[in-house]
Amino acid sequence: MSKASVSVRIENVTKIFKDLRGKADVVAVNDANFEIEPGELVTLLGPSGCGKTTTLRMIGGFELPTKGRIFLGNEDITFLPPNKRDTATVFQSYGLFPHMNVFDNVAYGLKLRKVPSKQIKEKVMNTLGLVGLRDLAQRPPSKLSGGQQQRVALARSLIVEPSVLLLDEPLSNLDALLREQMRVEIKRIQKSLGITTIYVTHDRVEAMSLSDRIIVMKNGFIRQIGSPDRIYEDPDSKFVAGFVGKVAFLPVEIMSVDGRCSVRFEDKVFEVGKFSPELKPGDKGVIMARPESLKLLESGAGMIEGRVNTNIYLGGSLESFVSTDRGEILVQIDNPAEKKVFAEGEGVSIGIIPNLVKALPDRDD
Repeated sequence: MSKASVSVRIENVTKIFKDLRGKADVVAVNDANFEIEPGELVTLLGPSGCGKTTTLRMIGGFELPTKGRIFLGNEDITFLPPNKRDTATVFQSYGLFPHMNVFDNVAYGLKLRKVPSKQIKEKVMNTLGLVGLRDLAQRPPSKLSGGQQQRVALARSLIVEPSVLLLDEPLSNLDALLREQMRVEIKRIQKSLGITTIYVTHDRVEAMSLSDRIIVMKNGFIRQIGSPDRIYEDPDSKFVAGFVGKVAFLPVEIMSVDGRCSVRFEDKVFEVGKFSPELKPGDKGVIMARPESLKLLESGAGMIEGRVNTNIYLGGSLESFVSTDRGEILVQIDNPAEKKVFAEGEGVSIGIIPNLVKALPDRDD
């Protein structure tokens, strides 16, 4: 694609769905603000009903905001219809024309634009090559696998050379292996074209593996924006920490905050490497402990006593589910062949790696 990448900017966007039956209106998106850089792939991540798809549909022109503005580059597109915006959308349902073969499905947008036949053939075959489907140009959609149909839908959107590509949970209909393969393909194609892309999913693995940045949403609000590693390792809240990965929350009292944060867990005081800036001495908080921030020790050597319930071997790592008086806690053991592995039913103690945990306020908002 020769077209230069553009930014996407959302300014104070709110979307309210009016209830005509006298019930409360639904605020689907509440005062959203963010900017996506040219060529960036950003994922809108959150549970069902959080506002991520509504946000995408407003960018695509399929919904109009109740208030606020939407920009592509410097152009205000807030109230333009979808066909007047330089965007293309790949929906959850592929929407392929069953009576057309792969070639004609992909060529459809160019024919609407009255592109000459010779150019259409060249562009279609080049785009099918990009998604690895040149040899299937004459095949009908009914003879394609789910992953192949998804690539046809992607090619149909890419061929019109949009400034912005919008992907609305495009992999949700695929099985686990195909989802993994298509994640790799989408990222490869997006980076090779340098096209600004917005991707909607509720799947944290998709978001982590695809994104330059992630926008986490809940109940219409944007809760945090950051790179995948920032969102995972340094979440702003219990909600974000719990939504993007496996985690144990351990109650603590904040003892001191001065460059580092000192906390008390039961009768033990220790420092943590990361902490919420709003915490102050005397507060009740929690430490966010990912499975890799914990370690299994002999009974009495750690902070939490327990017993191994289940060991799950994953090759390069092993997951131990440990029953404790704090509930079941997951501990990840990397390179288990080189570590001591406690047997199921064996008494153990869980230790904490302070630099890998974060202290957060103890609330669920």
